[in-house]
Amino acid sequence: MQPTLLLVDDDELFCQVLSGALRRRGFQLLVAHNIAHAVQVMGDQMPGYAVVDLNMPGESGLQLVKQLHQRNKDMRIVVFTGYASIATAVEAIKLGATHYLAKPADADELVAALERRCGEVLTDSLQEEPMSTRRLEWEHIQKVLIASEGNISETARKLNMHRRTLQRKLAKNPPKN
Repeated sequence: MQPTLLLVDDDELFCQVLSGALRRRGFQLLVAHNIAHAVQVMGDQMPGYAVVDLNMPGESGLQLVKQLHQRNKDMRIVVFTGYASIATAVEAIKLGATHYLAKPADADELVAALERRCGEVLTDSLQEEPMSTRRLEWEHIQKVLIASEGNISETARKLNMHRRTLQRKLAKNPPKN
């Protein structure tokens, strides 16, 4: 019997490519492009696995992580994002994700993340060098954004920053270190 995996990402082409790769690795897929669609696609089914994008239109993928974990505490949930930050990684784990993976990563890395146990420490991913000031700024913005429940205007006020400046910063990919 194939394990069922819920894949939620707003990039439809990315979902097509990744779902094909995951099917070849033995998963039965439920695919959605936002949180409401994910809840609708699941219906009464309870997949054993979920891969959730963090940055989607509307609510953050973190809201879905919380909902999925409440429905099934044993579900293995991987947050898979191109906008990785320490703040969102910590929040994702607190909400019930078993792993947090930054894009780009291939399907084999994703399957390996799905197979990891919650709380497993991977020492090979720890950084030796301190973060750059640009990366520290990114991390701080993410922390304040989470505290503001994703509200851009409130986050900009808290950071004493113009809302459009904040939106431009958030639209860019995070600095590497």
